[in-house]
Amino acid sequence: MAGSWRAKAQAGGMLLAILGWVSSCVTTFVPLWKSLNLDLNELEVWTMGLWQVCIAREEGAVECRAHGSFLALPPELRISRLLMCLSNGLGLLGCLLAAPGLEGWRACEDKPGLKRWLLLAGGAVFGTAGMATLAPISWVAYNTVLDFWDDTVPDIVPRWEFGEATFLGWFAGAFLATGGLLLACSARSMRTAMLPAPACCQPPATQGAGGGHHPHPKTTDLVI
Repeated sequence: MAGSWRAKAQAGGMLLAILGWVSSCVTTFVPLWKSLNLDLNELEVWTMGLWQVCIAREEGAVECRAHGSFLALPPELRISRLLMCLSNGLGLLGCLLAAPGLEGWRACEDKPGLKRWLLLAGGAVFGTAGMATLAPISWVAYNTVLDFWDDTVPDIVPRWEFGEATFLGWFAGAFLATGGLLLACSARSMRTAMLPAPACCQPPATQGAGGGHHPHPKTTDLVI
């Protein structure tokens, strides 16, 4: 029963972590972190990402332009670039560490302790990658809300709103963190299964074939 639970937890955790990692990579590069609809020209929709700004027109044409200097970007975009790239790298590292630690993986089968530590390290790395994804997404979303409700800006000025990548990034971070937690918990259960049973709980020594006790013959002196 315990082995079946561990296998399911490892499979589910690995699947969630990989799905979160792929979603985090997509979130990093798509220009959909913010969206803007112009009241003066409703045929155009502006979208912004970490690397470029795009204009989508009604006829289907999309024109994108990369951001200028890195130092000219707002602080949240500069730090978000670094954190999202760090999250993508940590996600790849987590896959490389956790995969050999899975019970169905034949690598290191003769070293259960090493498999447990690889699985635990992979889970920890996935959890860190999840935090590195949630932090920039939440920071950009927070600043977007502040700018949207800023009373000092005239109502006629267009406001940026949440883009699709914002919600995708939140799901990606949650999947990475949940997958890493499942992998770490399954590694802890592997340690419990590897611990030897106490002496009082160990089965008695095997008796003779007849089930009885055969005393050892006593040593007698030989008479010459």
